Amino acid sequence: MLFDVVKATFLGIVEGLTEFIPVSSTGHLLLVEHFFGFDDDTFGKSFAVLIQFGAILALLSIYFMRLWTIAMALPRDPSARRFVLGVLIAFLPAMVIGALAYGFIKSVLFNVWIVCTMFILGGFVLLWIDRLDLKPRYHEATRFPLLACLGIGFCQCLAMIPGVSRSGATIVAAMLFGADRRAATEFSFFLAMPTMLGAFVWELHKNWSQMGGSNWAIVAVGFVVSFVAGWFVVKTLLDYVSHHGFGLFAWWRIVVGALGLIGLALLG
Repeated sequence: MLFDVVKATFLGIVEGLTEFIPVSSTGHLLLVEHFFGFDDDTFGKSFAVLIQFGAILALLSIYFMRLWTIAMALPRDPSARRFVLGVLIAFLPAMVIGALAYGFIKSVLFNVWIVCTMFILGGFVLLWIDRLDLKPRYHEATRFPLLACLGIGFCQCLAMIPGVSRSGATIVAAMLFGADRRAATEFSFFLAMPTMLGAFVWELHKNWSQMGGSNWAIVAVGFVVSFVAGWFVVKTLLDYVSHHGFGLFAWWRIVVGALGLIGLALLG
C-alpha cells in the first residue's frame, strides 16, 4: 500500500506539471510507468486519465470567477452564448471520436515507442510554429470564430495519440487559425475543461468495478497532488508563453523522446 501511495504521488506530480503545457502529460505518465516499473497497477493505462480530475479542478479554481461571469451573462449576452457554443463545438470531435475509437486507442496507441516518436515530431512542430511569421487576428480567447473552434476541435483529436499533447495540438491549431500565443493557450485551457472531464467520466465508467476502497485512496492521492502541481502551472504558463514562446517545451520533447527511444532500444 505504501508503494502504491508513493507511486500515485509521483505520477500526480508528473500529471499536474505536464497537463497544461505542450509536452503531453499522458505520454510522460506512460514513460514513467514503463521505465520505473509502475505499469502493473490495478488501473493499468486508465490511472493516467483518472488522476486528471485533480488538474481539471485546479483549472476550474483559477477560472471560476470568469466562468461564473460568463454563465451569468448567458441569458442576455450573445457573445457569452457564442463563446460557450464555440467551446462545445470544439469539444464535439473528441467526444465522438474518443468514444468510437476507445478500444483502439488503449490497445494500440498507448505504446511507449509511439510516445517517444510523437514527442520528437511534436517538438519540431513547436519549433516550426515559433518561427512562423504569423499575424494574429484574435487576441481574446472568448471571441474565436465558430469555424476556427471546430478546426481546433479536430486538431485536438490528434492528442488521442499519446505523446502528441492535447494542449500542444490545440495551441498550434489556434495560432494557425489566427490567435496570438496567449489567446491560443487560454482557449486550450477552456477546451480542456469539458474534454478532460469527459475523459475522466468515461474512464470511471469503464473501471467502476475495480474501484474498491484502497483503489479510491490511491486515485485520491494522485488527484490531490495533480491539483496542486496543475494550479502552479496554470498560474504561470500564460505569462511565460506570451514572452518566451514554446522553445523550452520543444527541446524538452525532443530530448526526452530521443532518450526514451535509446532507453527502449537498450533496455526494452
